[in-house]
Amino acid sequence: MSPNPVLSLRDLKTHFFTSRGVAKAVDGVSLDLRPGETLGIVGESGSGKTVTSLSILRLVPPPGRIVGGEILFEGRNLAALPENELREIRGKRISMVFQDPMSSLNPFMTIGEQVAETLLVHRNPGERLPRRAALRRAAEILHKVGIPDPESRLDDYPHRFSGGMRQRVMIAMALISNPKVLIADEPTTALDVTIQAQVLDLFRRIRSEFNTAILLITHNLGIVAGVADHVAVMYAGKVVEYAPTEELFANPRHPYTLALLNAVPRPGDTSQVIAPIPGSPPDLTRLPPGCSFYDRCPYREERFREEAPPLAAIAPGRDDHLARCWVDITLLRDRNAPRVS
Repeated sequence: MSPNPVLSLRDLKTHFFTSRGVAKAVDGVSLDLRPGETLGIVGESGSGKTVTSLSILRLVPPPGRIVGGEILFEGRNLAALPENELREIRGKRISMVFQDPMSSLNPFMTIGEQVAETLLVHRNPGERLPRRAALRRAAEILHKVGIPDPESRLDDYPHRFSGGMRQRVMIAMALISNPKVLIADEPTTALDVTIQAQVLDLFRRIRSEFNTAILLITHNLGIVAGVADHVAVMYAGKVVEYAPTEELFANPRHPYTLALLNAVPRPGDTSQVIAPIPGSPPDLTRLPPGCSFYDRCPYREERFREEAPPLAAIAPGRDDHLARCWVDITLLRDRNAPRVS
């Protein structure tokens, strides 16, 4: 039996109140994340994946705010917690790694000071932790994330580190308080392919060694293929497909998922034609009444313009694979979809 979720989103809604109208950036998202699991959330820019992750820690910038749903962490609804109680969870029990480590690190503080500060800020009430002990712990966690000779690097400033090393420092800062959940928002976007592979290998080791649950936000399906156990595909603020990773790659059931997969180069396949997704995502302040993917979907029927499909099991007894589509696209499409390598 699968362990109980450490984090659950239930009908989460986060809207932005703008002069042009209400943008439904997250519009009824429900997801579960279990201990030791990596859940990938993928989609184009504007799909709602980053706003979902920011909502979990209530870091959504104005004019956005959570307007509905629950964020359940160890039985507590974070959406309803007072700010002082949330601070005890944010950064300690749930940590976040942002996509640009250079802008997240303080250029005027040493690496050792910044990693140790995370530990000092989140120590238990009444706990005494000498600065020397905090720096020693900082060196230990830097070693675990692959920083060579970390003791000698504690006094270095961020500009002395490469992009990949700075990202490892950010991960060390997120891990030093032994969080239950690690949220990684596009953690490899600015890195070259070799460093990307090293960071993804680090995530695999983190999950194995610490039993940390990881929520991986990315636009890159190739990245989730190598590290995620399950994948949620988001479009226009909603989850349009959810499945185990291998199943999603082998048997995509939403036209948007299929389009994303067809845009991923397949190594060694010289006959593949990379197919960009036609059109643009809908205006979130003027979402259509029916299927939000209607205007870009090659399988659309006129009735889908007004009828919004629910997120449902693809077949009886298949509660591990959900899709928000009226059509069984396996009956309509070429089955030559990308596989997990």
